[in-house]
Amino acid sequence: MPFRKIIKYIQFFIASIFALLLSACGDKDQGVSTQAMGPPPSVEVTAAVMKPVGQQVTFVGRVAAVDKVELRARVEGFLKERTYSEGQTVAAGDLLFIIEPDQYQAIVAERQADLAKAMAEVENAQAQLARGEELLKQKNISAAEVDKLRAAHRVAEASVEQAKAALAAAQLDLDYTQIKAPLAGRVGRAALSVGNLVGPSSGILATLVSQDPIYVLFPITQRELLEEKRRAAENGGDTRAIIVYAQLPDGSTYDQPGRIDYVDVTTDPGTDTVTLRAVFPNPEAFLVDGEYLGVMVAEEKPADALVIPQGALQIDQQGTSILVLDSENRVQIRRVETGPIQGANVTVLGGLKAGELVVTQGLQKVRPGQVVTATPADLPPAPNPGDIPAGTSTSNPAESAPGTAAATDSGTAKGKNASAAAGAGDAR
Repeated sequence: MPFRKIIKYIQFFIASIFALLLSACGDKDQGVSTQAMGPPPSVEVTAAVMKPVGQQVTFVGRVAAVDKVELRARVEGFLKERTYSEGQTVAAGDLLFIIEPDQYQAIVAERQADLAKAMAEVENAQAQLARGEELLKQKNISAAEVDKLRAAHRVAEASVEQAKAALAAAQLDLDYTQIKAPLAGRVGRAALSVGNLVGPSSGILATLVSQDPIYVLFPITQRELLEEKRRAAENGGDTRAIIVYAQLPDGSTYDQPGRIDYVDVTTDPGTDTVTLRAVFPNPEAFLVDGEYLGVMVAEEKPADALVIPQGALQIDQQGTSILVLDSENRVQIRRVETGPIQGANVTVLGGLKAGELVVTQGLQKVRPGQVVTATPADLPPAPNPGDIPAGTSTSNPAESAPGTAAATDSGTAKGKNASAAAGAGDAR
């Protein structure tokens, strides 16, 4: 075989191997490209909506009865009877305790006798005076004697008034042997049992507290008071426009809202706080005098604010951010300024517009600039009445989230990559 033919065969063999290697590399690149253009990740989105949101501040308050009376004995004697059951609800004027009245009845009878005696002396003095005046006309008695008779008559009349006063005092002591309820409410535990000697120095027999309505007292700082005054000024300067909710010890919200009816006139110098008083209806006696509970102060007329779920927030060293979708379903990072929390939602004060789609689920699967498939998610429900009622949105732009655009863009991208791969094959 000639040497030149051998050289040509070797060159042809080397060119064939090189072409096969290029073809394999091209197929591998095409496979990698095809693998990289898999389906876009799926995320859940919620549209930012405007909802009525009231300003809410929480404090710790103490329940106080509107009227509270400590029942005490006003006369001394042995306790004869307790006519109520401890914890019972009573009406004004109901009989609660009876102190043995025997000695006071005897004193009343004695004072009645003294009054009758004084009245008899008045009649006698009046008769003596009339007789003396008749004798004076006949000049059978001196004028000095008549003056004595007249003075004796006046003393007798004064004795009658004195006897009446003594009888009234004795009757008052007798009445004090019956201890009655001065107001309607519930009577607490009796401090002394029947048979004990009681009197003004024996202390409190029982405590009577009114039930409905009832007060809740809570302290707020001067700064918070100024904020509440500004809000009240926006509602016409009426503090009754501020609603107060009570949170019971079990975490539930009392279903009867209250109203602020009093602001203390002095500030506690130790804590720089002012005491506010709210009045609550209490027909079922859920609120008990002296208990501590949470107090939530809110506006009666909440203002519209932009609301998104709290789960959409991302916090880093630069602040708070969220992920939003543009018209092509591409992820964008957005820095936002947040406001008060409303249940599972949070208000947004800046950096977001109503109707923009916010990513709430799948935040870890995506990155800014990436195309995704959007699935609408419901906005968490508004807070309960104790958490400031929020209005209901009439539409949810997230329900019309453009999922088709992402698929179209993805399909277009795949078509472009396929065309590029085919062009590379032709070039080879």
